Amino acid sequence: MKLLGSYTNGNYKVSIFDDGTKIRETPEDNFISKFPECMDVKITNYCDKNCPYCHENSTVNGLHGNILQPKFLNTLQPFIEIAIGGGNPLSHPDLIPFLEKLKKKNIIANLTVNQDHFIKQHISLKKLVDEDLIKGIGISLTNSSSLIFNTLPHFFPNAVIHTINGITTIQDYKNISNKGLKILILGYKNIRRGETYYSKKVEFQKEQLYTFLPDLIKGFKVVSFDNLAIEQLNVKRLMSKKEWDKFYMGDDGQFTMYIDLVKQEFAKSSISPIRYQLQDNINNMFEKVKNEK
Repeated sequence: MKLLGSYTNGNYKVSIFDDGTKIRETPEDNFISKFPECMDVKITNYCDKNCPYCHENSTVNGLHGNILQPKFLNTLQPFIEIAIGGGNPLSHPDLIPFLEKLKKKNIIANLTVNQDHFIKQHISLKKLVDEDLIKGIGISLTNSSSLIFNTLPHFFPNAVIHTINGITTIQDYKNISNKGLKILILGYKNIRRGETYYSKKVEFQKEQLYTFLPDLIKGFKVVSFDNLAIEQLNVKRLMSKKEWDKFYMGDDGQFTMYIDLVKQEFAKSSISPIRYQLQDNINNMFEKVKNEK
């Protein structure tokens, strides 16, 4: 592992490595953060895929966000992580200047794209990686039979396949297993189109994943979960207390937050019903979500 950078946040030190590993260290009993280590940032609501379960309601009529002017960007700490998504973030006309701005501030940028968009624009994405504008790529799974999974770890070693509890089938997981892949399992977001799409089929596939999860995870190099999936799948049941304490990265709003640059809002997470208007300082914004009841 190569150290990308380190910083002090409140009462602890954070070290970030090039394979995505993050280590927190403190001489105290608890980690008390002053600013977010990681932010999910939505930069556009435009997307041409029209996925029926999209919790963002992204469409071809979706708007792009103002991503270069918000003043809080100038208050971000070096080496924090930003997960950039949409909609389709590759469609935003200011994506490159935005990434260049983040790079100058030593912000670690990661980009999440739909698998179909990845296939169409993988050459451009490889250039972004080679130019060190993005560190990691999240690829939302749409076709588990694609041949890209055979070579993906070689060309994009920091790629992570995004799957969804209740949408990704057991057969999908089997199709992409034992290929040296890293996967992220996301919880099913029962809001917006996700609420309309929810059905007995989705419920059945959630039950299937809950049952077969202990065996399925053996086929992947790395398996991670968002907090919603941790809750839905009761991931804690698969770990000892020591393992849980080592690997659990904290509750929503404890080290993370969500920013919607389309609506110019921020919140504890993307599914949080409580939203606030953007402020000029990230520390003030983070304090707001941390203290939310």
